[in-house]
Amino acid sequence: MENYLVIIVSLATGIICLIGGWFLSRYIGKGKVAKAENMANKIIEDAKKEASNIKREKILEAKEEWHRVKQSLDNEAKTRRADLQKLESKNNQRELNLDRRNDLLGQKEKELEEVDRKVKNREERVGKLEKDLERLIEEQNKKLETISGISNEEAKRILMQNLIEKAKQGAARDVKEIKDRARQAANKEAKEIIIQAIQRTAADHSTETTVSVVNLPGDDMKGRIIGREGRNIRSFETATGVEVIVDDTPEAVVLSGFDPYRREIARIALERLVQDGRIHPARIEEVVEKVKNELEEKLVETGDAALFEVGITGVHNEIVKLLGKLKYRTSYGQNVLQHSIEVAYLTGLMASSLGFDGDLAKRAGLFHDIGKAIDRYTEGTHTQIGIEIAKRCGEGPIVVNAIASHHEDVEPTHPISVLVQAADAISGSRPGARRETLESYIKRLEKLESLAVSFPGVEKAYAIQAGREIRVIVEHDKIDDPMCEQLVADIAEKIQNEMEYPGQIKVTVIREFRAIEYAK
Repeated sequence: MENYLVIIVSLATGIICLIGGWFLSRYIGKGKVAKAENMANKIIEDAKKEASNIKREKILEAKEEWHRVKQSLDNEAKTRRADLQKLESKNNQRELNLDRRNDLLGQKEKELEEVDRKVKNREERVGKLEKDLERLIEEQNKKLETISGISNEEAKRILMQNLIEKAKQGAARDVKEIKDRARQAANKEAKEIIIQAIQRTAADHSTETTVSVVNLPGDDMKGRIIGREGRNIRSFETATGVEVIVDDTPEAVVLSGFDPYRREIARIALERLVQDGRIHPARIEEVVEKVKNELEEKLVETGDAALFEVGITGVHNEIVKLLGKLKYRTSYGQNVLQHSIEVAYLTGLMASSLGFDGDLAKRAGLFHDIGKAIDRYTEGTHTQIGIEIAKRCGEGPIVVNAIASHHEDVEPTHPISVLVQAADAISGSRPGARRETLESYIKRLEKLESLAVSFPGVEKAYAIQAGREIRVIVEHDKIDDPMCEQLVADIAEKIQNEMEYPGQIKVTVIREFRAIEYAK
């Protein structure tokens, strides 16, 4: 019973607690809701107040901005009104000025019209006066013609002729005086320049002979040079075109030939043959050919040495080689290379004294006789050949004109060309420089060889024995033995008809056939 009672009391207590808790929680919940509502209402009120404040501030800012913009626009409007007023004042002033100018222009036009009227009146009066004057002059001329018996045109012609003659006489006197003064001054200055150039150029006398002497180790070598039945000496003379004179001179033989280049080849070849000891036709031809090739290379060295001596650079290889060949060319007995170097020095010195380009002057002087290197083997004068060489090798117009005019074939176009003429004359006219007889002799030998070579079928021709003999080598496949007899007669006849020479000339035609094969 007691347990039931406890249970009932516990249940009742629990129910009461539940009910009390429910009421308590409901009461507490109502308080929180009320509190939240109050807080929300407060937030809303605060937001309304803040929004109201912001609205008032923005309204105030907008009003201030409106007042500021309005003030700015008012100021700008005032400024523009002021500018407009200034422009209007300027325009008004300009209108006043234009009105004044128009008034002045109107006044000027009236004045010009008055002047034109006066000018026209004067022109009319002048025209009348001119007509009256012409009439009076015509009347006077007619009276003068009647009195003098000379027409107007004839009188004019006589008067003009007298005036022209007087003017010519006066001009001629003035020109003569000027020329005389200039000639005296020029002659004096030219003599001083030439004397200075000659004094500063010391050159040796450079005459050449037509023989070379080759020393031998013994007289027994002469027999080996001659060979069996003379075959060695004939082969040597045929290969070189130089005559070998074997006489009683002890331990020496003489090489005779007018061409120094051929004679130099023969001298070197013979010296090598004598030194080697093997002398026979095949060896002779081999050595001569080798010496020719070596001497071709030596020409370049000689040309370079001449250019270095004069101080010239930038020269074409062809001209360098031709300069070297001038060493073996003589003109009236004077070595042409030494002559050209001397002319280059003289021209350079005179050009420098006159204020011209000394290097260009030396270049023109050195190349003035370049055509003589090949004129014996090429058609044309050495001047024409030199012009072609200079143009082909890119030399300038001054150098070309100096070459063309140094013998007065053409007119000089530059003072350097005249200086080259003077230097050429100085170099050739100094005592001992040239021998006229030697040059004439060489020209005769050259003509003798050229006459022989002019016949068809002739391969080579060599003038030997001082021009007393011409040896002609023919091509065996074009000339047979009977034709050789006819050819020798034709050559002799042509020499008689076209040349002048002392004594007689022996013509020898040689026809030779060679068959060569090599055993391998």
